[in-house]
Amino acid sequence: MSSLGPTFGRGAMTNAWTDIKNTDLVVVMGGNAAEAHPCGFKWVTEAKAHRGAKLIVVDPRYTRTASVADYYAPIRPGSDIAFLMGAIRWCMENDKVQWEYVKNFTNAALLVKDEFGWNDGLFTGYDEEKRDFDKSSWDYQIGDDGYALTDPTLQNPRCVWQLLKKHVDVYTPEFVENITGTPRDKFLTICEMIGECSAPDRTMTSMYALGWTQHSKGGQNIRGMAMLQLILGNIGVRGGGMNALRGHSNIQGLTDLGLMSNLIPGYLNIPTEKEPDWQTYMSTRDFKPLQPNQTSYWQNYSKFMVSFLKAMWGDAATAENDWAFEYLPKLDVPSYDILRMFELMDQGRVNLYFCQGFNPMLSFPHRGKITTALSKLKTLVTMDPLETETSNFWQNHGIHNDVDTASIQTQVFQLPTTCFAEDEGALVNSGRWLQWHWAGATPPGQAKHDTWIMAQIFQRVRKLYQEEGGAFPDPIVNLTWNYEDPNEPTPEELAREMNGKALSAVYDTADDTKVVAEAGKQLSGFGQLRDDGSTMAGCWIFSGSWTEEGNMMARRDNSDPDDTGMFLNWSFAWPANRRILYNRASADMQGKPWDPSRKLIEWTGEKWEGYDVPDISPTAKPSEVGPFIMNQEGVSRLFTRGMMRDGPFPTHMEPFESPMANVFNPKMRGNPVARIFESDAARLGTSDEFPFVATSYRLTEHFHYWTKHNVVNAALQPEFFVEISEELAAERGIKKGGRVRVWGKRGEVWAKAVVTKRLRPLICDGKPVHVVGIPLHWGFMGAAKKGFGPNSLTPFVGDANTDTPEFKAFLVNIEPAAEEPVA
Repeated sequence: MSSLGPTFGRGAMTNAWTDIKNTDLVVVMGGNAAEAHPCGFKWVTEAKAHRGAKLIVVDPRYTRTASVADYYAPIRPGSDIAFLMGAIRWCMENDKVQWEYVKNFTNAALLVKDEFGWNDGLFTGYDEEKRDFDKSSWDYQIGDDGYALTDPTLQNPRCVWQLLKKHVDVYTPEFVENITGTPRDKFLTICEMIGECSAPDRTMTSMYALGWTQHSKGGQNIRGMAMLQLILGNIGVRGGGMNALRGHSNIQGLTDLGLMSNLIPGYLNIPTEKEPDWQTYMSTRDFKPLQPNQTSYWQNYSKFMVSFLKAMWGDAATAENDWAFEYLPKLDVPSYDILRMFELMDQGRVNLYFCQGFNPMLSFPHRGKITTALSKLKTLVTMDPLETETSNFWQNHGIHNDVDTASIQTQVFQLPTTCFAEDEGALVNSGRWLQWHWAGATPPGQAKHDTWIMAQIFQRVRKLYQEEGGAFPDPIVNLTWNYEDPNEPTPEELAREMNGKALSAVYDTADDTKVVAEAGKQLSGFGQLRDDGSTMAGCWIFSGSWTEEGNMMARRDNSDPDDTGMFLNWSFAWPANRRILYNRASADMQGKPWDPSRKLIEWTGEKWEGYDVPDISPTAKPSEVGPFIMNQEGVSRLFTRGMMRDGPFPTHMEPFESPMANVFNPKMRGNPVARIFESDAARLGTSDEFPFVATSYRLTEHFHYWTKHNVVNAALQPEFFVEISEELAAERGIKKGGRVRVWGKRGEVWAKAVVTKRLRPLICDGKPVHVVGIPLHWGFMGAAKKGFGPNSLTPFVGDANTDTPEFKAFLVNIEPAAEEPVA
């Protein structure tokens, strides 16, 4: 989402669930909110009931969300970028542009280097051997003063606006129909509905989920809609925004706290081998402004980083040793994501694997490879409240897990943990709200809190280092562990540590005689963090969540002045309790709200005031400082410079397995810079052998792989099925409720066939494309009948920027199968 800057999160909402009631148009694309987020979907129904808002759904299937939509259009899985670029082209061509917003709040006027271009589906600088781009041409022209050159008239052919106009020119309604299968008339109706939201007094919100992220160009799907929203002036306003629907109760908190393999808490980067020392590391984070009067809040990076290192290693982190920077691991590859880790495991290069709170056997792609890889481990440790397929991967369950148990020598330790209802702590929702919750039940049997288990392991590992030494014991033996009970840190202690405190007196940056935080006191927010060693904070974006006033996450005041949907005293939203990111953009260049009826913040002549915490310095004059304060330009990015691996503009790319060749470059398979391992490239299928497009999805009745253990849920949806159209059923001789075999290049599954009108063949490039829908909730453990998941069939390839696996578009074949024998 670098349209908006180096955005927090791989999908945090810019707005909040409660703000959706303020919108005029909801576009659900790449998600199915009514089915997968039924409680949050309430706010869409509020907008429809009280504002007369319209709901558009674009989805391969006619979903439960589509069933309550005002307008539905089908789309071929994996072709969303063509649809979005077509919508941008239509808005530009039909003057559906919020011009004052675009000219002042985006980089439309900035000039791009002459060397930059696009041809044959590729941007300049592509190296086929490396499968990567030299991105040096993807940047602005810089003047002698060090600032980017601009053309405020937007007429210069090298300005971002003109380059974008040229880039989207090919995406005509006819082109969109040919690629996506979306009928031309439906596409144009949606464009007209979207175009109305370019008016300052009308807003649109985008709601998306894994239907967009789980593609080899998932990041560019999201970028495409973010660019459209910027052109319409709908970022930073009430009822607008880019709203990612996080499907798990704490998946937002997971990313916030750095559980991606290349990040540390607060979206800071783990250094690479090219950054062996503190000076080199910080030199790559020199966020010099690219326009006058602008600042990038990332100029405070050293304050966040030093405070994190002080939280980790306390007194052992000093100015003299560069805050213990050498203690951090240095990445020799961009990331050790799940795909890379299981590739290494499959090569026999991993001995021990800790699997905490997830189920790779059902949630990672190419299940056959996952099984083989786990079989090569010496030891597997699982931490989970339930018996998972991963814990029991070595058991033979017939066709549902046909393994040779005797040949698998992996030692498996199952550590039973508590579940969310037995824990205390904060969950972070899609809208970035940290909401404290209390334990509702006592853990059963021998189940222990994850924190207790991890504390036991750490204590023993540290003792080994203390007694036996080692190559480099310092990061382990010096790790801060100042908990009242070292064997079980409490949620309160951990939360206070995330927030941060003053280690010595913290002084005002504008007045070095004024103390803003006394030694030992909790910090009130990240503005008090310093890089001189006087502060610590485990996660800078959480600063303000547990202050000297107490636990802000536990607040439950539901007052909401003027019914705005902000609820500032309910829980705590990062950053700084701000409910709508970039909210300065809700007001014009004079600081007056674009839509007075949806005021968010306003310039009083001296400062910004309103219903939300201003996402800008409260005294920053509206005509001087841009609203996108995380960016060096001060504005949002229609063109992203060199920040995305696969291009500064989104461009249509086919999935790695597709019924069509890339229309721009028939030789190009998938995303040209997505990482794919050699062995997996050989396992890609073609449409000659596998003529049908499959996509994975979720059901309301089940939650991931948990609720199949629950008898009630298992009774509601007891059996694995696949969903196909009446036309495909007729073509293949498949009966409603009949058993079918679905197979691809990497595996096969057996299922009941649900024959439905919810799926219809799409006409792409003059040929019918049939879609097979595969829900994901079954396995060989639990109360439900044994079944399969789509990952038995999906390719082992991920998004070019995030490595998220491509679960939403792959190729299969299908045929009737003999009924399963009854014992």
